[in-house]
Amino acid sequence: MTQKTSNQMWGGRFAAGPDAIMEAINASIGFDKRMAAQDIAGSRAHAAMLAAQGIISDKDAEAIREGLLTILSEIEAGDFTFSTALEDIHMNVEARLKEVIGEPAGRLHTGRSRNDQVATDFRLWTRDQVDAAIEGLKALMQALLAQAEAGADWVMPGFTHLQTAQPVTWGHHMMAYVEMFSRDLSRFTDARARMNESPLGAAALAGTSFPIDRHMTAEALGFDRPAANSLDAVSDRDFALEFLSCASICAMHLSRMAEELVIWSSAQFRFVVLSDRFSTGSSIMPQKKNPDAAELIRAKIGRIFGANVALTMVMKGLPLAYSKDMQEDKEQVFDAADNLMLALAAMTGMVGDMTANRPALEAAAGAGFSTATDLADWLVRALGMPFRDAHHVTGSLVAKAEAKGCDLPDLSLAEMQEVHGAITDEVFTVLGVHNSVASRMSYGGTAPARVREQIARWKDTLS
Repeated sequence: MTQKTSNQMWGGRFAAGPDAIMEAINASIGFDKRMAAQDIAGSRAHAAMLAAQGIISDKDAEAIREGLLTILSEIEAGDFTFSTALEDIHMNVEARLKEVIGEPAGRLHTGRSRNDQVATDFRLWTRDQVDAAIEGLKALMQALLAQAEAGADWVMPGFTHLQTAQPVTWGHHMMAYVEMFSRDLSRFTDARARMNESPLGAAALAGTSFPIDRHMTAEALGFDRPAANSLDAVSDRDFALEFLSCASICAMHLSRMAEELVIWSSAQFRFVVLSDRFSTGSSIMPQKKNPDAAELIRAKIGRIFGANVALTMVMKGLPLAYSKDMQEDKEQVFDAADNLMLALAAMTGMVGDMTANRPALEAAAGAGFSTATDLADWLVRALGMPFRDAHHVTGSLVAKAEAKGCDLPDLSLAEMQEVHGAITDEVFTVLGVHNSVASRMSYGGTAPARVREQIARWKDTLS
């Protein structure tokens, strides 16, 4: 493409074309070509509205519609040549449209600007990514529900500070992640509702004198309404920031679960076995099975959070309305969206394929004096002891068991009565890990009955 063509696109204001450096810094086609489908959808809606309002003829509108469909087919087939001299996806499509249909192509841009055009394209693209994230989260939650249902009554250790705390069930632990990812689902859903306003027709910044119908184009593009202020419509990138914010929190959750899978699949824990599909070997150590997919998911938060910070920094000092700085909005969002979707898909695959080691989970559940709290609670219920006193007595019993090299259920009644004479053999009914989890019947507790209630609730919600 020649400099002359580029200058014609800018109009007569510039006598000389940009040099190679200016062209390189100014062009965005290298990344915004990803919005081709959204750009063409917006142009089709705009052309139909112009014809309906009598601003262009039906004949020109039909030529534009057919030409845009031809260009979309070329792009989808990989037969379209993108030009950096034409700067962006909008000018590339418009220039090709002129080659395809001739003079009517020049009427397409009536009543709009590249400012509202790019704001519309980017909002449409981001909305599509939100929809994809919502579906990805639902798939992950379904995989977690399947794991929870299979092991609703399997006991395992619950941790605080990564130290054994109290027994919980495998199902309960899986359901904790269902709740976590459900909040991500809620955030993306809320963000979608807020971003679903159309900037199209705001033009450069002040609206247009042409009698356009912004409600018609908004409806055609699936928006709830047109944006109410033209200045805000072209300068707003909150929808992109909100997407990145939701993606950052979601990636953080994925990273937390990935960390547990790394720990759980280690030889020291052996809580889970990850499938070969999501593991790799070592080039030198033949015994190794590395949880690389989980480790890479754990790293994605850095890229996604970095994109969030980067776009916030781009936007923080911009006066109304449009500034060229905003061209730097897309690469960050594109990269974050790609990595979020990859991480969601990988985690869904790992969760669906992984096998929980029930014997190892149960053995670990009873270690580390995990039923000490159950003992303290029994002392309160059965002996009417103040909890602080019960805490002290239980601590003494733990010390006795530790000195003997055994767990609490292995102490004899006589040994327990040496610490507190009123203890009866009824205490042994609360010391087993299965008894412990079964007793946690409070709403949201780890008792298998409560876990199955939550599984049923979420299966119904997601269906």
